[in-house]
Amino acid sequence: MKKLAFAFSLVILSCFVTCTNNNAHEEGGMSEKAKKNMENLKAVISMFEKGDYSKAGDYIAANGVDHSAPTGEVTGLDNLTAMFKQMGSTMTDAKFEIKKELADDEYSMAWVKQSWTQAKDDTMMKMKAGDKGNMETVEVCKHGADGKITDHWGFMSMNDAMKMMMPKDTSGGKK
Repeated sequence: MKKLAFAFSLVILSCFVTCTNNNAHEEGGMSEKAKKNMENLKAVISMFEKGDYSKAGDYIAANGVDHSAPTGEVTGLDNLTAMFKQMGSTMTDAKFEIKKELADDEYSMAWVKQSWTQAKDDTMMKMKAGDKGNMETVEVCKHGADGKITDHWGFMSMNDAMKMMMPKDTSGGKK
């Protein structure tokens, strides 16, 4: 009888542990560090929407690196902030919708749908002032022990990249 009671207790205990683990998964299952990492990525995305880069140092390490900047790798908080300001000056009405987010204790990732109105002509993106722009990207960030972003990689959909490389038809379909 004692063996049966012991076996029954093990079954109940394993069910309890399984239910507890499932609840942790339903609540996101992220560690506090992973949550902090995701918050920092979201804060940087929000800076672009607001056009305010004054708190970049709260979320990005002093020696942070953007590995996928339009002009090549950019290193250092001051250089990154200058790049953000320059990029931000080319757009108005910026909106960033996070479609999916993932994070662990070292990385955070967000699939982002971006839209904006072009503020001034941009030869690199082949856009004129007033043009509406949109693209989808996957933003990947590596975080240091304090949660600040140390490295960033951005990946654009091939379709959006091709749109930027192809000349726009300005003839209105007439040739």
